[in-house]
Amino acid sequence: MNRVFYKSAVTACLALLILTFFISPLFAKGKKDLEDLQQLELLEQSAEAEEEIELSEEEQTESEEPLPPTQLYTLRPVEGKPVEFAESWGYVSNGREDEYNSSLPITDVCYFAAEINCYGELTSVPVRSRLKTGKARCHLVVVCDSRSLTHFVINPDYGVRKTLLKAIVKAAAPYDGVQIDFELVPARDRKHFLTFIADLRYMLGQAKWFSVCVPARVKKLTDDIYPYTEIASYCDRVFVMAYDEHWSSSEPGPIASVDWCKRVVEYARKTIPEKKLIMGIPFYGRFWAAQATEGAYYFSRLNRMMVANGVEEITYENDIPKVQYTTQVDVTGYFNDAYSDVALMRMYETAGVKKIGFWRVGQEDPEFWNWLKINKK
Repeated sequence: MNRVFYKSAVTACLALLILTFFISPLFAKGKKDLEDLQQLELLEQSAEAEEEIELSEEEQTESEEPLPPTQLYTLRPVEGKPVEFAESWGYVSNGREDEYNSSLPITDVCYFAAEINCYGELTSVPVRSRLKTGKARCHLVVVCDSRSLTHFVINPDYGVRKTLLKAIVKAAAPYDGVQIDFELVPARDRKHFLTFIADLRYMLGQAKWFSVCVPARVKKLTDDIYPYTEIASYCDRVFVMAYDEHWSSSEPGPIASVDWCKRVVEYARKTIPEKKLIMGIPFYGRFWAAQATEGAYYFSRLNRMMVANGVEEITYENDIPKVQYTTQVDVTGYFNDAYSDVALMRMYETAGVKKIGFWRVGQEDPEFWNWLKINKK
């Protein structure tokens, strides 16, 4: 299951090692990862704050090549039989194609991601020929990471919506399908979003697969921006992002606990046809620092901080006061390994789910792939 790391500053360096050799793939391209860079910076500061340890020449030589995490930490082994699904959808980030290989048990690759500008044009479109997917289908993922931009491009009143729809259809030519991942749709644009995906479904034609990502829900919301049933009526697959139960700015906790995911899948199965439902599983983890060391402060607060941290000298750099001191932070981490992700797969299998997906390839515990099988029957 998920591991909890609550360490003093002395052990914060170990947390940094985990990030470097085991969790570092988590901080990859993608909106789910960007906020975590601040957490990484805090951990780096914490590592610098650790008291310097004098090592002999022999110890220094040995420390140059740290042991891989599997030799540093014992993870709970997976037992039993592999889990079977009819489809598995895995995200691959543009620029990280080397993290994927066609031997993985993946039926559908989601190539992440084409972005949108204010003119209704696509930018950073992944080049299909760079990703060798073998027999797996490949879907172009289109994202819009700005609430105001999403409003502007899906509202027909501004005149760029038609341009965007045509651009997506054109970019989809070498792909098997298109996936829309708009996670910042303004509440007042609910109807515009639904008509947008309806228009795109029509323009793509039945030859192309069409899927839409939706955030996790445990119950029906009033005027939900992402109404599962309505969205499902316009596409071939609905990808339920059943993760970020806890996020970078929340209190520490699992990315996707089994109990929480049970509630998500119960609601999803009631509102999305079985044939169209994909339940997403996270490969990544997060680390939280107990205190932030960055920010803008009142002058009086700055003085209290300097006194509390034993600052003895203030220097001036180009006539601007500058101060440096070392502080310590406590770190809590939750991540996913083969055991936790297989536990989620088995729960979904028991719930009757036939299709699963993963954010994202490259972040996983490699042992995970030994426990997934594809059975299209």
